[in-house]
Amino acid sequence: MLELSVLVDNNTLIDRYFQGEPGVSYHLRDGGTRILFDVGYSDAFIRNAEKMGIHLLDLDSVVLSHGHLDHTWGIYHLIKLYTEARMERADCDNPTLVAHPSAFLTRTVDGIPEIGSLISEDKLSCHFNMRLSREPLWLTDNLVFLGEIERTNDFEAVMPIGRILRDGTEEDDYVLDDSALVYTSPKGLTIVTGCSHAGICNIIEYAKKVCGDDRVVDIIGGFHLLAPSYEQLQGTLEYMKELQPETVHAAHCTDLNSKIMLSRVVDIREVGVGLRLVYE
Repeated sequence: MLELSVLVDNNTLIDRYFQGEPGVSYHLRDGGTRILFDVGYSDAFIRNAEKMGIHLLDLDSVVLSHGHLDHTWGIYHLIKLYTEARMERADCDNPTLVAHPSAFLTRTVDGIPEIGSLISEDKLSCHFNMRLSREPLWLTDNLVFLGEIERTNDFEAVMPIGRILRDGTEEDDYVLDDSALVYTSPKGLTIVTGCSHAGICNIIEYAKKVCGDDRVVDIIGGFHLLAPSYEQLQGTLEYMKELQPETVHAAHCTDLNSKIMLSRVVDIREVGVGLRLVYE
């Protein structure tokens, strides 16, 4: 059984007094394994977790969907939380940090000198056990980090987002590090995304390939549908109409018009900080 709690999203649930911000952070529990998926932009995920009664000092893994600031900058606050706990001799685990090898490279856009991780891979290795992988990586018997997503359609991930510094050379950034988690169950797949820069349909297709299952129970996370092109939106709608997942929790970087259009072909559900979901 997978339990998922939304610690950070752009929205909060009505009449729930949490803090939202443009970012993502989810707490997942698969049996006795506890995973933090993305860390948002600030320390909001820590404060929201405290209000939700979620303990963050017993994490087995911290998984980063990709290197952008709204998914990684909270890592500074997580390091502080663990460092202060160790100084006080409090019980805490030594979590593994899981990400794509390109997740910590320098990124720029529109004159902003850094929109990627503020902390280097070397510095992070002082605080976490590092597991960087382009290949799918199973975290539990039922939960897999997809690694680098195969990009097979012609309507997603066609435009770069700023520039990335790779091996001393600046190049267009197609966010190749963008990844996702997939939970497998007897009912099918639950797919957990950060921003879906790789393309939400590409992610689903790769999840189906990696897990050997075409049934999709739910998709939760950002779909990167922010004023999408006509081709991207129509391609996504046609794909979802054919896929027919049981439910869809489109969040974070999914604009209102895209949600309205998606609601015409799939069962769209509300997402906000404080939401808890259970998958059998």
